[in-house]
Amino acid sequence: MELGLVHQLFGGAWSPGGEPLYEVVSCAVEPGPVVTAADFAVVVAHGLDVLEDAGTVVVPAAPAVDEVRPGDGPVPAALVAARERGARIASICTAAFVLAEAGLLEGRRATTHWLSCERFAARFPGVRVDAAVLYADEGDVLTSAGEAAGIDLCLHMIRRDHGAAVAGDVARRTVVPPHREGGQAQFIARPVPEPRGSSTAAARAWALERLDRPVTLAELAGRASMSVRTFTRRFREETGVSPQAWLAGQRVERARRLLEETDLPVEAVAARAGFGTAASLRAHLQAAVGVAPTAYRATFRGR
Repeated sequence: MELGLVHQLFGGAWSPGGEPLYEVVSCAVEPGPVVTAADFAVVVAHGLDVLEDAGTVVVPAAPAVDEVRPGDGPVPAALVAARERGARIASICTAAFVLAEAGLLEGRRATTHWLSCERFAARFPGVRVDAAVLYADEGDVLTSAGEAAGIDLCLHMIRRDHGAAVAGDVARRTVVPPHREGGQAQFIARPVPEPRGSSTAAARAWALERLDRPVTLAELAGRASMSVRTFTRRFREETGVSPQAWLAGQRVERARRLLEETDLPVEAVAARAGFGTAASLRAHLQAAVGVAPTAYRATFRGR
């Protein structure tokens, strides 16, 4: 899965004119059959020399990859060389151990599968481990949580490269959400909750239709026929974040789409996204993606 999703997503990214936006190839230390944890092998045509021309290098997870030690092979050195040449390096699931072993995560924020986060933090104390997110973007080095979080990471990179429209098209054709709510905190094993017949999904759907208006916690709880306290607890269980954080995130996503896909003034974008003022939008977008609205639009508009 973690190998195939890279080909499926990047290979499915096309320009408006129908041209492929990426060339995707796989490589191994030695070309030829590579054993997998399934009952089939993967036949790889290329060696590590293809990394010399790579713009992005994605390292997929593998069984026991978190037990690889220095000197176990040429991969860490090849990754360092690729990074020094300007390639973007990303990992899926426990492949974060390989990036950390190469020294690419030192002093940076990173994530990996929640089952491996404690081992990862103990082994690499210089890395700031975030066990709650689906992926961590440090610009030139990115990491993702479990295998399926590799989908979120790849779509994020496609969006960074070519904008929301291209990433959304890839997501639709792959039948996955272009942006998943919450982080991997919602998947961490906890005692099984009592069965319940209600959820916060209807309230979330209702709120998405009203992002341009004030939405209170009491209104959301009322839509779910719950008390505010019960709703808040249930919401966090289902999404991994608080209702307020979820609303802010959805408004940022709405603003990003409007900045990318329309010529609306920043003040109008702020109003339609529910931030009210351009200053409020600027603060939220800066916190979320690190740039101001005008800079964001200059980067992504028309790609």
